[in-house]
Amino acid sequence: MSSRTENTVAGVDGAKGRWVIARFDGDRVDWTVERDAESVLAATASCTTVGVDMPLTMPTNGYRASEVEAKIFLGPARSSIFHTPVHATVEATSYADACAISRDITGKAISMQTWHLMPAIRSWQSISFDTERVVEVHPECSFRLMAPDVAFASKKSGRGAGQRMAALSRWIDPHDLADGLARLPVGPALDDALDAAAAAWSAWRFSRGDHRSFGTTDSSDRIVA
Repeated sequence: MSSRTENTVAGVDGAKGRWVIARFDGDRVDWTVERDAESVLAATASCTTVGVDMPLTMPTNGYRASEVEAKIFLGPARSSIFHTPVHATVEATSYADACAISRDITGKAISMQTWHLMPAIRSWQSISFDTERVVEVHPECSFRLMAPDVAFASKKSGRGAGQRMAALSRWIDPHDLADGLARLPVGPALDDALDAAAAAWSAWRFSRGDHRSFGTTDSSDRIVA
């Protein structure tokens, strides 16, 4: 018999060198914080689906089809997606080294923003997990599918935060959402917590077969929303 709780899913987002996890059980959302990818997997072992806002696959050359499709879908917000560097850059020990490797394979360097994501990317590349249970998501895609009628402002702005909370309130009772945020652990910023909740929304949809896939329908190159 499976030890997983059928109605519980989780969304995961990076938060200042740690990971914030939003669990949703069909009623309410609660957040916790873990130190690394391995501890995230341990903490979400009972969840049927886990949506992670971080590249879970890396291309051998060029761009992933999932990111290209997601950028097209996002339109003006396409800059919120950073192209995943080629897999060979995992071994890079410096930004200059990563750029040299990337140029040799793709003809282009990686951005400094992408380099800053490398420790988080490496953490997921270094562990094994069930790729049909742990899926990659992008919260901005999730929010736009959740509330297609909303022209979202930056998630760092007060208006943008309010829009995202309102969108999540179409799925979670507003009082339960506010109560969960009031218990948010120290550390994650509001946008980290909301992104994790949006990732949980996509995980919920994936667990029920109601999701949208960017890229392939299997785990080889897929972003779920």
